[in-house]
Amino acid sequence: MMAIIFLTGCVAQEVKRDQSAYIAAAPRSILVVPIVNKSLEVDASNYMLTTLPTALGEKGYYVFPVHTTKFVLEHEGFYESEKIHQQPTADLAKLFGADAVLYLTINRWDAQYAIITTSVTVEVQYRMVAKDGTEIWQDSRKIVYTPQNSGGHPLAQLIVAVINAAVTRAAPNYMPLARMANGQALVTGINAPPNGPYYLKPTIPSANTTSQAAQ
Repeated sequence: MMAIIFLTGCVAQEVKRDQSAYIAAAPRSILVVPIVNKSLEVDASNYMLTTLPTALGEKGYYVFPVHTTKFVLEHEGFYESEKIHQQPTADLAKLFGADAVLYLTINRWDAQYAIITTSVTVEVQYRMVAKDGTEIWQDSRKIVYTPQNSGGHPLAQLIVAVINAAVTRAAPNYMPLARMANGQALVTGINAPPNGPYYLKPTIPSANTTSQAAQ
């Protein structure tokens, strides 16, 4: 018996926001500073940072290596994420030569157990500030993962549901949720940042190319 994975972004109806400030700033390079983690999951920040560079890279921006960023900031005496977020953006940007700084705050990262189901929730806030201190973009995402029963005998469904809930509770898989949150906010969402200067438009093979490849 298999369980269907239900993965969805729980967001209200989105409204297209004005992006004139972002377009005026026209950032080329983005500095991602250490994340403020308000959840009880100590590895939450690492999950988010693992998928962030890929999302920003797909949009055509240069992203400073997150581990190098952490090392440099610690060398400058900044060890706590909260204190880093309190520093003037101009100072952080100047330290790396970045055009903009991306701040993330994780508000929720947990699994709620309810006998026959376990819902895993990730809730994140994003904020990007230009090197002159002007906020040019912000977004928030709430992603929920819940195993769903695929059908069959009611008793079998109940057993499978209990097992899936226990497994999810014991070892919830947060990586797809982190990837989805970053993808929705930075790549596919209607308020995602415009494509950057290094964006490469996907190429679609022509009919002639496909025919030649087949031969």
